[in-house]
Amino acid sequence: MTDLAPLALATLDAPVPEDTRTYHLTAPADPATACLARRFVTLALHATGHPGLVDDACVCVSDLVANVVGHARVPDLGVEVSVFREGRAVVGVRDRDPGRLPWSRRPAVDEEGGRGLMLVRGLSHASGVSWVWDGLDLVGKEVWFELRDR
Repeated sequence: MTDLAPLALATLDAPVPEDTRTYHLTAPADPATACLARRFVTLALHATGHPGLVDDACVCVSDLVANVVGHARVPDLGVEVSVFREGRAVVGVRDRDPGRLPWSRRPAVDEEGGRGLMLVRGLSHASGVSWVWDGLDLVGKEVWFELRDR
């Protein structure tokens, strides 16, 4: 049985507070990029004093990168980490394939894949998909998750 409900979609960006620190990575859409993304997120969270978020962030970013590599038809992807002073971080994985939305599903017990988005939802405080625009042109999507210090 599959659950074909899409992740929540958001189309408007909220203003970013001045005390937010944001880091960007662009890398090839290749399986090896998951390791690079984990290291990138780890360094950003340590640099901003949030080492307690590293483990969950690494699991989530690995799954989102794997989804881009496996399903989006793009040569590269972006990872963005925004860390807020009040103890939360938002990590997004961006690609330039707006036509293929991620779908959460319930895989069979013996299936090896298909659990990534369920895992992201279970580990994060919030998660969703945002459209990426260039002016009036839809150019991609970003799947994101938010983690908070406990």
